[in-house]
Amino acid sequence: MAASRFQGMTAPRRPGLSRRGFMSAMGMGGAAAFLAACSTPAAAPATSQPATDSSDTDKKVAWSNWPFYIDIDEADPTKHPTLEAFTAATGIAVAYTEDVNDNDEYFAKIQPQLSGGQAIAADLFVVTDWMVAKLARLGFLQDFDYANMPNAKANLAPSLQEISYDPGRKHSITFQSGLAGIACNPAAFGGSSVVSMDQMLTDPALAGKVTCLTEMRDTVGLTMLDMGYDLENFTMEQFDKAIAKLQTAVDSGQIRRFTGNDYGADLSAGNVVACVGWTGDVISLQEDSPDLEFVVPEAGCTLWSDNFVIPVRTPHKKNAELLIDWYYKPDIAAKAAEFISYISPVVGVDKEMATLAPELLEDPLVFPDAATLGRAKVFRELSEEEENRCNEAFAKLTGG
Repeated sequence: MAASRFQGMTAPRRPGLSRRGFMSAMGMGGAAAFLAACSTPAAAPATSQPATDSSDTDKKVAWSNWPFYIDIDEADPTKHPTLEAFTAATGIAVAYTEDVNDNDEYFAKIQPQLSGGQAIAADLFVVTDWMVAKLARLGFLQDFDYANMPNAKANLAPSLQEISYDPGRKHSITFQSGLAGIACNPAAFGGSSVVSMDQMLTDPALAGKVTCLTEMRDTVGLTMLDMGYDLENFTMEQFDKAIAKLQTAVDSGQIRRFTGNDYGADLSAGNVVACVGWTGDVISLQEDSPDLEFVVPEAGCTLWSDNFVIPVRTPHKKNAELLIDWYYKPDIAAKAAEFISYISPVVGVDKEMATLAPELLEDPLVFPDAATLGRAKVFRELSEEEENRCNEAFAKLTGG
């Protein structure tokens, strides 16, 4: 079989715009922000000494997160049941803010204070794996005290316990993970699926009916995997060859455009047959277009993680750790996952979901099998110099 095909899966109460879709909607403005943020290395913080932690007497914590990335009470969308339950259980009030719209946009907002050794408004926030690496290089993150996080220590999935961007999980831990692969509308292609990046980029029958994402690590990552390169240990020469292949597809008109989450409308309508897409977006689209597929190419797909981190100088570090730990309780993680529709990192979520929403256990986009996860690869950590180089090349490719 050329690929894993996930067809017709739906799940309840999903947002109209997923977290990854919202990030992608930043489009090339997000890419421009990235280049601006990376062009000048940020200074190390003026002090790495932790602030006095007032958590035991000041029972509050501020959490910055991406939009649509937490459970919502359908009767009152301003309420988040898992947060309200945390406050009831601990007495800690949570100021929850959806202000992480783009990794680099958020970095640009907090970097001046962090460089000056000052506390920012958030006691914890959520960013993607490669941004964790950057923040750690700059000394902007605090190490966790796992004495305050027993659930996290016990229930983090084994596959996430050792990762290249944070050996030993000293200062980051996964909130949600997801896959990028090929989103396909077989009805617009004579009932056939598109099963590889090479097919997407070279098949004349798909000319002008293909889109790719403005997220470099997914679009270029999938292309490199298709070319037989090791995404976790590639060279800059191999990266350049993937860029060249994509450039050929751009010049020939094979690629219609590079998109944010707006690929969904064209895909559902059949204007686009196949595109680079994210699992959470496809799940949302399948509610109205159940025949859409998410394809994991035989060559592999990309796996990303969004992570909790605690910035330097926060005065509520313990409260932040307790909140992180709350989301590592399997019953709480399941309630969040039912709404978020990405891959939970918490061991035991499947057992809780069997009671809460058993139909989700059959959705391979939320609970992928071992074979699928075995083909999921993480884009390797880049040095600051490599990061600038790769993003400049990708911005040129996409017209940013």
